[in-house]
Amino acid sequence: MDFREAYSNTCSAVGLAAREGNVKVLRKLLKRGRSVDVADNRGWMPIHEAAYHNSVECLRMLIHADSSENYIKTRTFEGFCPLHLAASQGHWKIVQILLKAGADPNEMTLEETTPLFIAVENGQMDVLKMLLRHGANVNGSHSMCRWNALHQAAYQENVEIIKLLLKKGVDKECQDDFGITPLFVAAQYGKLESLTALIASGANVNCQALDKATPLFIASQEGHLKCVELLLSSKADPNLYCNEDNWQLPIHAAAQMGHAKVLELLIPVTHRACDTEPDQVSPVYSAVYGGHEDCLEVLLQNGYSPDAQMCLVFGVNSPMCMAFQKDCEALGIVNILLKYGSQLNELRLACCLNFEKFSVFRYFLKKGCPLTGWSHLSEFINHAVEAQGRYKEWLPHLLLAGFDPLNLLCSSWIDSVSDEILLFTLEFTNWRRLPLAVEEMLSLRASHSSWLLQKHIASVPSLSHLCRLEIWSCLKPEHLRAESFISQLPLPKSLQHYLFYADVLRVNEIPDLPLLQDGHVGDVPQHSSL
Repeated sequence: MDFREAYSNTCSAVGLAAREGNVKVLRKLLKRGRSVDVADNRGWMPIHEAAYHNSVECLRMLIHADSSENYIKTRTFEGFCPLHLAASQGHWKIVQILLKAGADPNEMTLEETTPLFIAVENGQMDVLKMLLRHGANVNGSHSMCRWNALHQAAYQENVEIIKLLLKKGVDKECQDDFGITPLFVAAQYGKLESLTALIASGANVNCQALDKATPLFIASQEGHLKCVELLLSSKADPNLYCNEDNWQLPIHAAAQMGHAKVLELLIPVTHRACDTEPDQVSPVYSAVYGGHEDCLEVLLQNGYSPDAQMCLVFGVNSPMCMAFQKDCEALGIVNILLKYGSQLNELRLACCLNFEKFSVFRYFLKKGCPLTGWSHLSEFINHAVEAQGRYKEWLPHLLLAGFDPLNLLCSSWIDSVSDEILLFTLEFTNWRRLPLAVEEMLSLRASHSSWLLQKHIASVPSLSHLCRLEIWSCLKPEHLRAESFISQLPLPKSLQHYLFYADVLRVNEIPDLPLLQDGHVGDVPQHSSL
């Protein structure tokens, strides 16, 4: 049964007359003894029809026909009394008649809604005043979630009603089930006039909901610039933690949600401890997490660190690592972090491998990521082993940029990677002149591996390969990274390609690198021809 739609075939003749305000017909029906308490499909009786449709004379006749208190308070299936319905429509005269007849101004619907709340919800000032004169309670809960009339007035930004309720003694710090006050509601929905009136009344600007969020936090999160300005000028505390873990501040909310103008207001008044303390979280992380380049730039321009502290909350070591986690393939955020001094090191490369951001890995190599003096080599190799399935997208670029392959030839690499990858790594070495410890590990690995690996380790490098290694040893990493450097050497194109390991790339079916795209890889001389 639908309790909202009135079915015409369920409405009694008395109810229909009351709905239409037809006094003559109603009088005749009552004289004939027709019942005044027949309900339709919604549970509406004639008195509900008269109250809702402002049928004043019909209402008086119905009350006269059944003046009992129970009839005045009779409910629809949704728990609405005639007073609720009249209040919702602003029928001042109907409300007055019902109250004088004994209607309860604090009667609640099944959802615990009072006539006063309904009047506020519908902006019915005259009805509201009438209810207050007859003892309607401005305090207490006016709905199931304990959201009351002042919450609703603040939400609807009805300043006239707000002031009336405050004058009548409403509790300006009343809280709903979430611990939210009317001032919080005004801040959340950007109701500047409501916020102004509540602040002027002395409402607490630093109130906190059950989750510890403050009005300043929620206004910053929603980007209500004028509300943020008003709250700050009214001594709202920007350094009041807004979560149970004691790290989240309004500045984090603004950065994460992309409100750069709000961020500019918060930066000067927020303590910088959040950017440096080990148990805190820099708002730089919030900007990266939200993917907001403008907010990130604002923070970094104002001195926040592009590397920040390790972030245990998000489980990342740096904002750069978070950029990978958030799939920032466009490099916008990465470039901003680099622009403001984010360090390029092996941890950044390891992060790229961990999150399979191979295009960013190659980009970092071009940007000059140091390839020597690594203090986190083992961590890098661990991620490299995990990323071996797609080695063609990163390992050739690393080795061709000048990374010493001996750094890879440790037990974890030799024991864990495939024969194909190990052979590829060895192509960048003189595999007959390796440190004794490496030779022993390779011999042990070869004894349990394919014939091809055994044969390669036992073979003698060609003179051409040794010459290539010698030339490479004379080149600086910046020369190797400059794709045009080798191409400018006074050598035939085929030899330039050979220096750039075109033969090895071809055998391993690795896509042509930029230097090789202007010539045919097949023209590369074989080992014996240099």
